[in-house]
Amino acid sequence: MPEGDVVWRTATRLNSALAGHEVTVWDLRWPSLATTDLRGSTVIEVVSAGKHLLCRLLREDQRFTLHSHLRMEGSWHVRPSAESATGGPRAGSHGRQLREADIRAVVATRAWTTIGYRLGMLDLVTTDAEHRLIGHLGPDVLGAGWDQEAVLTTLAAHPDRAIGELLLDQRVLAGVGTFYMSEALFLRGLSPWTPAGSLGASDLVGLVELVHRLLSANRDRAVQITTGDARRGRTNYVHARAGRPCRRCGEPLRVEMIGEAPRERTAFFCPRCQPGPTPAVSPGRSGRALRRR
Repeated sequence: MPEGDVVWRTATRLNSALAGHEVTVWDLRWPSLATTDLRGSTVIEVVSAGKHLLCRLLREDQRFTLHSHLRMEGSWHVRPSAESATGGPRAGSHGRQLREADIRAVVATRAWTTIGYRLGMLDLVTTDAEHRLIGHLGPDVLGAGWDQEAVLTTLAAHPDRAIGELLLDQRVLAGVGTFYMSEALFLRGLSPWTPAGSLGASDLVGLVELVHRLLSANRDRAVQITTGDARRGRTNYVHARAGRPCRRCGEPLRVEMIGEAPRERTAFFCPRCQPGPTPAVSPGRSGRALRRR
């Protein structure tokens, strides 16, 4: 699932194409929204909120927000409107073919066409009702209102929960997924299953600051880098590297599930470099490298 830096970059690209311009094409291929029509409205801005995208529009004196979430497979693409008129399938990220049947939304101006493929969520609300969609989110790691102290207060309020699980909880802080959770905890030498209450204040501060620094550093580049090495295959430490040797100690890396069903997620870690609570080995999982999406 795309994390906060990818969604932030998507919002920036959409904003550059749409903001300040009149909507000429409005085609939402979503059952509950198929009959809506905001042609003639003006796009005010497109912003991210954690892993959520908000396209805000103005029609006469009323403001609307088109909300989308990429989930696992979704993506937004921008094309010149003249080029889009020719149609035809295109290659998406990782060379995946984008099909007409996968289109969930088309919003265009005279100059640019934005196309949402395989979106996981799509909603249209008045802007003053945005809280119904994103009001549950904690501070956005890449947002203008980033509030580190609020995050630290929430972490301290859940001393018995695993720190890795808390980092993935969008109600605690918005924008972190399994990639940054795994990488940040490795860099801090913490097991993902460490109870938050067992960590000192300086450990929590250092961890939260690191998460913010990693996402901020990667938001302007297409490749997520945590090692400082941009060479192919050298960009990160543990994520999607289960069964391979740790870059620090050589120990085989592991992957296990963290959290409670049905919301459990994968956590990649080094059992030697990240001492602390560790789940029992799941047969057939820990030695198997999971392909990075």
